Amino acid sequence: MTVAFAVHGAVNGSFATRIPWIRERLGLSAGALGLALLVPALGALLAMPATGALVHRRRGRTVTRVLLGAFALALALPALAPRLGWLCLALLAYGALAGMADVAMNTQGVALEARRGRPLMSGLHAAWSIGGIAGSSLGVLAAHAGLDARVHLGIMALLLLVVSQVAGRALPEGAASAVAPPRLAWPARPVLLIGLVGFGAVFAEGASADWCAVYLRDVMGTSAATAAAAYTGFAAAMAAGRLAGDGIVARFGAVAVVRAGGALATAGALLVVVARTPLLGIPAFALIGLGIAAVVPLAFAAGGRAVPHAGQGIAAVATVAYGAGLAAPGAIGAIAGLASLPAAFGVVATLTALFGLGAGALRAGSDPLEGWAPPSRGSDPLEGG
Repeated sequence: MTVAFAVHGAVNGSFATRIPWIRERLGLSAGALGLALLVPALGALLAMPATGALVHRRRGRTVTRVLLGAFALALALPALAPRLGWLCLALLAYGALAGMADVAMNTQGVALEARRGRPLMSGLHAAWSIGGIAGSSLGVLAAHAGLDARVHLGIMALLLLVVSQVAGRALPEGAASAVAPPRLAWPARPVLLIGLVGFGAVFAEGASADWCAVYLRDVMGTSAATAAAAYTGFAAAMAAGRLAGDGIVARFGAVAVVRAGGALATAGALLVVVARTPLLGIPAFALIGLGIAAVVPLAFAAGGRAVPHAGQGIAAVATVAYGAGLAAPGAIGAIAGLASLPAAFGVVATLTALFGLGAGALRAGSDPLEGWAPPSRGSDPLEGG
């Protein structure tokens, strides 16, 4: 399971470091790139709802293995696009498969967590970040060597396909179910507020992951290799925060951690706005990564406590946070086209400050410091993979 999350992160990390290459090859403006980066969000949003039913009706290991392998292969598509229209089609497939694989993996992760009777999701998401670091680090080397992104991403796609299929053999099989998951109703106000906290973190993550390399390249005038290193710093800080998150929450509580995270992320975003050298820019993006690291896992946990059926609360929070937050890269491009990239990250700073101020929403339900318990098998619609 850990390797599956790492593969998904490595695909994302590999792609993020070569966005400047794709932009330069196609001669895209900031606005056109932002439009293209909005397309994966559309693909994911269209595909994810159907995946929920798929993983309940088919054996989880098979579904996860197939979707993760297809997502790995999709990594090669964007660099092959000869013009903007083809790039959008490639990114539509890339985004759809990214969302479907993400749903399948997290469904299995929740079921495995329930079976083992202890929290696992933070560690799994840390593996995703570590995979992103590995993929982006190889991307930095490829960019430094001047390697054509079509060659680099093609090799990575085949390598990650092989890893995903070998690792897929060890995934828990689970049992297929003839019962479709319940429809997701409009979330209650406490869950909606929790989801908005998660949305601020997801927006900052999407904006930083897809635009940090472009920011260093365009605003600071760095080399392609230095620009690619910005994502590595961001992902490394987020991974460190996730690895340490459980212990910090146990000591200080979820609300305090989210407030502190909001302050760190806001400081990082404001530093991005004023930074004009990579010596400030790369640490600034790392601060954003560290600040947002624990927010989404804590929002999921709070959503599960806020309603009688934990799975429904978690699904609602995910819908608000991921559904809207997937649009962040495109929104940043639109703002950059109308104003500038520094102005766009001023918006990021505003949202991170707001999720820090709204951290009290995580108090909904039971005290977050109470002992963790897996969701009831009979009440959690996410289980069954």
